[in-house]
Amino acid sequence: MSEKAAIGIADMQVDPMRTPFLRSLISRIRAEDSFGVWENKPDLWLLRDYLVSREERRAIPLIGDPDPDILSRVEHFYQAVGLAIEQMSGLMASPMMKMSHEGFGRVILTTGRLVVFSKTLRDVHRFGFENIETLADEGMKSVRMALDVINEYPDVANA
Repeated sequence: MSEKAAIGIADMQVDPMRTPFLRSLISRIRAEDSFGVWENKPDLWLLRDYLVSREERRAIPLIGDPDPDILSRVEHFYQAVGLAIEQMSGLMASPMMKMSHEGFGRVILTTGRLVVFSKTLRDVHRFGFENIETLADEGMKSVRMALDVINEYPDVANA
């Protein structure tokens, strides 16, 4: 891992909007706006769909099928994790997600020949976070886990 990445991990106790993960997520969302409709919208407005209060989560049935918008949000979340990994390590991290129609599946991120992140996804139809801080923390936790694996197996990650 580069010196820049090591410094970045230590400094994550700052404004959540300045974390590499949220900057990547916002840029990923803005990249979808091919007509410039969201150009003047604030960053927090773009992240509103990722925020689900406890009351909203309780209102969502325990069993349900995720709609395409939710699947897209989950995919963007892990693409942003991959982008943040790339920014912090200099290695391209590619996400792959396989999801059933019932909202169960798996996401992995690979770098070189190394699987740097793997997570089983459940109840994707209820995907969301209580606040921006939690969203940033969960994203950066995934990034840190992947960077730890890269540091442990640098030869495989660079293969």
